[in-house]
Amino acid sequence: MNDDQLLRYSRHILLDEIGIEGQQRLLDAHALVIGAGGLGSPVALYLGTAGVGRITVVDHDTVDVTNLQRQIAHNLSRVGLPKAQSVRHTVAAINPDAQVQALVQRADPALLDRLVPAADVVIDCCDNFGTRHAVNAACVRHGKPLVSGAAIRFDGQISVYDTREAKAPCYACVFPAEATFQEEACATMGVFAPLVGIVGSVQAAEALKLLSGAGTSLAGQLLMLDARTMGWDRIAVPRDPRCRVCAEHRH
Repeated sequence: MNDDQLLRYSRHILLDEIGIEGQQRLLDAHALVIGAGGLGSPVALYLGTAGVGRITVVDHDTVDVTNLQRQIAHNLSRVGLPKAQSVRHTVAAINPDAQVQALVQRADPALLDRLVPAADVVIDCCDNFGTRHAVNAACVRHGKPLVSGAAIRFDGQISVYDTREAKAPCYACVFPAEATFQEEACATMGVFAPLVGIVGSVQAAEALKLLSGAGTSLAGQLLMLDARTMGWDRIAVPRDPRCRVCAEHRH
């Protein structure tokens, strides 16, 4: 770490739980962010400002004026620009040390199998179950921790799925692919603007804890927020020993 970095990250270095060693781990880390919208915006910004050395952002969509109500990485001048590229520009304006790779494509299984092995943590900020399950399956296959978040209307949820821990579930243990869930979209259901910032910030915090070695992750727990009352609930989510996704990858 050079003198400029010691100054920039001094407020992290002052924390006993992070210190110089933890900050160096962040600088050496590679985070994979799936989605550059409402959740991906605060996630990428906080990872970049905190000094994560390499950040890969995957999103196939472009910035639309309706995104600007909540997707804080974008602005009016970027309407029509790919969201992943917009995020890269925003992070670079805050911390040019962070190397952000912007991939303008869908996070399909083939791409995930190429990207996930090179990442130290994967943060799922997408908005559909199909992609969430594809991301989870790739993380299970390659033994990488997954920080997952979701937000719709006034309701949010966050958890960490880390199958490196014997008792921790994967995403499919909690939300099986064969189960019937009603797919809800912001375009039809709406979303409270600060909600995605709250959920995304918690996701960023969990990712930074995993990378730096600080604190204890949310693995095995589901954190849920009702922003109408700002009430938080935390429930234990067990591993399913018969899970079709992670059972065969357990050691």
